[in-house]
Amino acid sequence: MLPPAPLRPTLTEAAILSAAFKLLLFPAYKSTDFEVHRNWLAITHSLPAKQWYLDATSPWTLDYPPFFAAFEWTLSQVARLFDPAMLVVENLEYDSPATVFFQRLSVVVMELVLVLALHMYVAAAPADGPKRAAAHAVALSLLFSPGLLIIDHIHFQYNGFLYGLLLLSLVLARQPRTRLASGVLFAVLLCFKHIYLYLAPAYFVFLLRAYCLAPESVWKVRWAQCVKLGVGVLGVFGVAFGPWVYWRQMPQLLGRLFPFSRGLCHAYWASNVWAMYSFLDRVLIVVAPKLGLAVDAAAVNSVTRGLVGDTAFAVLPDITPSMTFALTLLFQILPLIKLFLRPTSDNFLAAVTLCGYASFLFGWHVHEKAILLVLFPFSLLALRDRRYFSAFRPLAVAGHVSLFPLLFTAPEFPIKTGYTVLWLLVFMVAFDRLVPQSPTGRTWLLDRPAMLWVAVSVPLVVYTSLVHGLVFGERYEFLPLMFTSSYCALGVLGSWGGLAWLYFTS
Repeated sequence: MLPPAPLRPTLTEAAILSAAFKLLLFPAYKSTDFEVHRNWLAITHSLPAKQWYLDATSPWTLDYPPFFAAFEWTLSQVARLFDPAMLVVENLEYDSPATVFFQRLSVVVMELVLVLALHMYVAAAPADGPKRAAAHAVALSLLFSPGLLIIDHIHFQYNGFLYGLLLLSLVLARQPRTRLASGVLFAVLLCFKHIYLYLAPAYFVFLLRAYCLAPESVWKVRWAQCVKLGVGVLGVFGVAFGPWVYWRQMPQLLGRLFPFSRGLCHAYWASNVWAMYSFLDRVLIVVAPKLGLAVDAAAVNSVTRGLVGDTAFAVLPDITPSMTFALTLLFQILPLIKLFLRPTSDNFLAAVTLCGYASFLFGWHVHEKAILLVLFPFSLLALRDRRYFSAFRPLAVAGHVSLFPLLFTAPEFPIKTGYTVLWLLVFMVAFDRLVPQSPTGRTWLLDRPAMLWVAVSVPLVVYTSLVHGLVFGERYEFLPLMFTSSYCALGVLGSWGGLAWLYFTS
């Protein structure tokens, strides 16, 4: 029998096309994150490791875990061949053409890790039939993700590389023989970027139940498995943090990683519950006199600015970090109970996604870019059947539109909107054709309202990007961000409810 014909375009062909397009974006707008990473290149290259988490020459101090610092050091060994001046700590805001070229190129090259992970994901699907075609479509959608284009290749970060590691870990978790490698790789990922701690509870419960405990009884411990996993994970953390423990710098390092002094909402509001809470507070400021509600005049300026560390509410009660932690923990524990009772690979992937949702929706000082923590794992579930796709669709729109405020310069407007609209048209249509029918014949309860909600995105983008500036100029500058975040929060919240319903009723 002849092997099945390869699906077109192949991942290799798509990766070449994707990289070629991203090379054209080198001159595009770049955010302060570009200078952040240039500064980290300089710190790790010019200073001994003992001073990496002490240096404060720049306001953009090193605040990622040690493996990412080592990654920056590795890049710096190549960077010196392009422009040694970029590696001078005192050269703040340095962005020579060679520096821009090198840093942009490093993002494109490191995205090869994502390509490898997607190749393994597709290879794990049956060799022919609809499941392979569906896996291939999902892989292409992630490779061409507008989120990665906006955040990594224009705004500037290394998420493609890091989410490649996450996807590798998720693929390895599918098979019992590779679950040890999955756990160890996830520990490595945590030592690159601690935002993935949001997903750690699902990994802990799954590996405990599916790897460390016997399938027939939770009271039967497989001690050899426990030792191997414990040694592997602790060994990774020992290598990463051991030197700073020896230098007695862990309090300083942890203070950099977890700066709880920051406010509830990030400067660019994440599309979560607190964006909706903030929106409600602003509405109440207007109607409070008619309702007889007290207004905190000192908080009014804060709630219309949305600055880091400057979130206060004029009418509604203030939110504390402990409140957000309690809500996040509650909505993570619920899916973890089912995962412990039924530790299948599908339940694990859904629990990882729901942990990402809980952290994004209810967490403290959540960055808008953290929506990728939900988009990537949910993409692997989206074509399970039509019910899952219906819950995924509003997330696909909200998750990407919510990133638009990151690119506020005029030249990037047609890029972010045109690319995202094209991606939605191509992949939502392809997904709609490939997704199998639900075995129960049911669809998502909010499917039709969700389609109406999606339609609203068009006038919203037109208003926030064009009309508002023409009508109001620089007045009410908080309104476009508030409208975008609150609108997208509705989509994310509805999508979360849809997936949670499917998870608990399946």
